[in-house]
Amino acid sequence: MRDSPVSSDGIPSCETITEIRGLLVSWYSESGRTFPWRNPGASEYERIIAEFLLQRTRASTVASHLAAVLVSAPDWHYLAQIPQDRLESLLRPFGLWRNRARTLHALADRMVSQRGRVPKTLDEVAQLPGAGQYLARAMLLIAYGVPGALLDSNMARVLERRFGPRQLSDIRYDPRLQAVASAMTACDRSLDVNFAILDLAADVCKSNKPICSVCPIRCGCPYPNIRGMVLK
Repeated sequence: MRDSPVSSDGIPSCETITEIRGLLVSWYSESGRTFPWRNPGASEYERIIAEFLLQRTRASTVASHLAAVLVSAPDWHYLAQIPQDRLESLLRPFGLWRNRARTLHALADRMVSQRGRVPKTLDEVAQLPGAGQYLARAMLLIAYGVPGALLDSNMARVLERRFGPRQLSDIRYDPRLQAVASAMTACDRSLDVNFAILDLAADVCKSNKPICSVCPIRCGCPYPNIRGMVLK
């Protein structure tokens, strides 16, 4: 890969984005993590519940305990009807407590009132209980395939190391980071690109001791030079 050209506002070129996106998807197909909610047979409900839990919990923890939630609450209707204390007990292994249980109950109530259908616009989804920027985009992507970036601190780390630092401390409002994330995921394989970046953050581009030598997008990346690493 050539050095990554960028525009005057610091956003990578379309050519660079396309090239890096292709490398990430290829790497993901061979090295991506496997989770129950990523299986082709996973329901929309299962995937949304997983993403709700992933906002506050490690993926390995969600993988270990998600099945118990789905057995007790296999759809939105059951989830809305489950007693509050029972839901709190189910969420305890995730490290989640009363407030998150209340939020999840409220989300289930709203989804039942909408017959289980996710609203079709970002503004509408953002009005759902607990649907911040990450979950709102995840729900649209899962339900309708609407491209969007599942931007969290892990994705931000990969993008900042590869394309340069954010401008604001809060990633939700940083214009440059949001623009880069949106450009990277604006394609017909948006979900795979998101998962690829998140998995790269977990397994390769770690916060401590990143394994730059095996990174699929290391060519042209400034981070190893910043860290004084020598790559072969």
